Amino acid sequence: MKAGFAERDITPKQGMERPGGYGKSFHKGEPHDPTKVRAAVFDDGATRVALVGIDVCFIYRHVVEAARAEIEKRCGIAPQAVMVGASHTHAGGPSGMVQPGQFDHASDLVKTWAYERSSCADPEYIKIMRDAIVDAVVESDKKRVEATACVGSGHADQVGFNRRQRMKNGLCYSHAGRGNPDILDYAGPTDPEVGTIGAWDAAGKFLGCVVNFACHGTTGPGRTSADWICYLEQTVRGVMGKDAIVVFLNGACGDITQVNNLSPYTADRERGERSARFVGTSVGAEALKVLVSAERGDLGPLAARGELLRIPRRKPSPERLKSCLELVQQEPPPCGPTEVTFAKEILMLDALIAKEPVANCEVQAVQVGPAVFLSNPAEYFCQLGLDIKKGSPFPFTYVATLANDCVGYVPTEEALGPHGGGYETRLSAYTNLEPKAGTTIAETSVTLARSLTPGAVPEPEKVKAAGRPWGYGATAPELD
Repeated sequence: MKAGFAERDITPKQGMERPGGYGKSFHKGEPHDPTKVRAAVFDDGATRVALVGIDVCFIYRHVVEAARAEIEKRCGIAPQAVMVGASHTHAGGPSGMVQPGQFDHASDLVKTWAYERSSCADPEYIKIMRDAIVDAVVESDKKRVEATACVGSGHADQVGFNRRQRMKNGLCYSHAGRGNPDILDYAGPTDPEVGTIGAWDAAGKFLGCVVNFACHGTTGPGRTSADWICYLEQTVRGVMGKDAIVVFLNGACGDITQVNNLSPYTADRERGERSARFVGTSVGAEALKVLVSAERGDLGPLAARGELLRIPRRKPSPERLKSCLELVQQEPPPCGPTEVTFAKEILMLDALIAKEPVANCEVQAVQVGPAVFLSNPAEYFCQLGLDIKKGSPFPFTYVATLANDCVGYVPTEEALGPHGGGYETRLSAYTNLEPKAGTTIAETSVTLARSLTPGAVPEPEKVKAAGRPWGYGATAPELD
């Protein structure tokens, strides 16, 4: 087995857009920490696979496809063997939401709302991302050395919480308000698993690791930042060496954040620097437990395959389109900013459907021995990720979301039913796939996993038949 790791800096310039919301926001001041592309390449002698983590809120298919094509040209790794996952930091560079030229076909009104009043990707930054992905993978491939690796899972509970709550009125709300007496319980689960693969060269030097955990990048330590992922990296490097590469792939985090809405305490410690340190250090500590305890060996075989699903979008009704059009045309608006935001989103969705009524949705499986990474391009609900893990035949199944593209939130069918609700179910140009999309993605992911044969988990050498007892200990009690 061979492995190689590399990284590239993609910290955005001051003044560039800062995505993470539906309107425009901009980077100001010196960065809190650098944002990066981090890559790992594994090689079993027959197949090479690349796992790439990128510190942006979203990554879109056209960027990934261009990077994959250049990677294949420069080092021969097959496009279907390259997985690129966004960390979902809300303090990264301008990778979305509106893509260059996406609404050129729309009316002047929609183009104004899309390009001038919505969060937009920057063509300059798109090129930076694409080139950094390519360079990191190509360098990782060049740096491949004979290696041993380990795989295992830590457990970080009390770090991520389901942000949707069941209410007494029969619906579910997102962030229903700490101390709200109408909250009954959480509306969904969390996933505390910290999936970890680590690699060492023949001399025992640590090369890097891949870490998978489900939590939004919304702690907000301040300014430009990889969010809590920077402290994940610092924690691992503090023990394993300052040059270690930590590739992060976010899990099924669509309804998971660091905010505990059922806590009786104030939310002060769940935002900002303290929160980022707590989440990142907690996840990093669990990854370290795996790295220092799991047995090393060859993690083979390697494999990669995928399927491109075609999933219809949900359509707004004619009545809603009419009311939204009337609302956005009024100046000043007769309502608050939230109503205006989602009214313009409905108009943008209508324009998007006119051009792309069906969304491409890539589901990918990348196998590294006894572990399989199953990716989808959604802000995928945690329950769906757990369903995938339950159906997979692999001893280690890691769900990577917001990977290879972005199709917005994909909730469970229950969340879109009569007792569902919450922010993640709102119809917009960002979130709009049909209700069964999450189930379709889960079933496809499990099918891909079942088409592969898990490799063996490395085990320590077993002891031989018992020898003589320890001389100091083989004695009866001595009382005098």
